[in-house]
Formats: sequence, C-alpha cells, structure tokens
Amino acid sequence: MLTIAIRVRPGASRTAVGGSHPGPYGPAVIVTVGARPVDGQATEAALKALAAAIGVRPSALRLKAGAASRDKLVELADPPQGLSDRVAQLLAGRG
Repeated sequence: MLTIAIRVRPGASRTAVGGSHPGPYGPAVIVTVGARPVDGQATEAALKALAAAIGVRPSALRLKAGAASRDKLVELADPPQGLSDRVAQLLAGRG
C-alpha cells in the first residue's frame, strides 16, 4: 500500500502534474487541472491526471482523505515497482 499526498489546483488552463507543496499530510505533489471545484469534478480530474503521471489505471487509486479540500491523500493498494521513485521525481518538479 502506498499513500500519496496531492495538492489540487483547479481552474487552470491546462492539466499538469509536478512540483511540491508543503501540505498538512507532508510534501504533496501538485496536480493542476482545468476542472472547477464543483461536485467533485476537480478531484476526479486530479485522480485521472495523477494516474496518468504515475502509469496506473485511475480505478487503482482511492481517495483516502480530503474529499472537500485541495489537500488530499490518495491510496494505491498494489503499487508497481519503482513507483516511489516516480513520485519523488514528480515532487522534484520533473513530471
């Protein structure tokens, strides 16, 4: 089980994953999405963008905390090998 902290920035002109934000769950990967924070649209878009960035199916990710917050915790039950390194690259801004 791997837990990834993310910081969602909704309403952007384009989707991007990378960079670090000192969030309440520790260093969080910044996920910028075009969706608005209405009815969970930004959260759904952020999970899809994160899944694409780390190379897993969106259905493999589960929101653990932060449904109504920009700071979220995402769980991945069966992480592929090398995923921790990929998350570290995203935190360093090398998306």
